[in-house]
Amino acid sequence: MIDGLTVVDDVRAAFASRVIEAFGARPDESFAFALSGGGTARRCYECLAAEGATRIDWWKVDVYWGDERCVPHDHEDSNYRMAREALLDRVGAANATHLMRCAEVDAYQLRLGDLGHFDVIHLGMGPDGHTASLFAGSDALDADPGRLVSLNEDPSGTNPHPRMTLTFPGIARARLVIVTVEGEAKAEALAGVAQGDDLPATRIAADRVVWLVDGAAASLLSAD
Repeated sequence: MIDGLTVVDDVRAAFASRVIEAFGARPDESFAFALSGGGTARRCYECLAAEGATRIDWWKVDVYWGDERCVPHDHEDSNYRMAREALLDRVGAANATHLMRCAEVDAYQLRLGDLGHFDVIHLGMGPDGHTASLFAGSDALDADPGRLVSLNEDPSGTNPHPRMTLTFPGIARARLVIVTVEGEAKAEALAGVAQGDDLPATRIAADRVVWLVDGAAASLLSAD
């Protein structure tokens, strides 16, 4: 079984609750929050916008991204655009939004070095077991310990667009990582992570990692 895994009826509501809880327990005045991409993330952010509109002081939130496609930020495949539509526009504003730009990897690296720790990083997992934009067989999987962010591509070609992504050392700087997984299509990969298979998502590590998964995604997990 995966440490920190909880099967929940509503992944979106559970995610929103964990983020609100983490904001209330933050050790500093500000709150560094890294966002994800994909359909599950969109649903999570829509729920967080509704539940956290008044329970989070968004003027104290600094928003980062765990990964981004190398497309214009108004492109339909942009993680920034999705997060803006699902969350940021709905809560009005945040203290700062630190967009990933594929031409400015070193600048983001320096920014993360100055930041030190994320309060929360939100991650998902693909049916192939990738997380953020860390794909099986890709160069960024074995980034040097000091390299927090990198350009990367999916060697299989399944996931289009070059990407900018946090590395595993970057993810490890989180006080809390929340991994959200929905749907039967993710069940095989989740079972592989539980068995310790060599999948990118198996390597997620931080001060604390919480997996929030629905029953369909958990359907192949052993009762043990």
